[in-house]
Amino acid sequence: MKSTFNVQFAGSTVEYKEVIAAAKKIWVDEGNQNRLVKDLTQLDLYVKPEENKVYYVFNGEESGDFPLY
Repeated sequence: MKSTFNVQFAGSTVEYKEVIAAAKKIWVDEGNQNRLVKDLTQLDLYVKPEENKVYYVFNGEESGDFPLY
């Protein structure tokens, strides 16, 4: 099955793949050590378009946020 998932709010559209890619980039770029995407075993994302934020939890421990748009 092929599917898509998009968030639309206030005239903007963001595809879920873009949100996941941004979270993975944060995981790799902002880690204290040389982390790889394969080290990310659990990724929980919470999208709040009204705040223009995506909240994340990496591996059930590390959390933060980044802009949705």
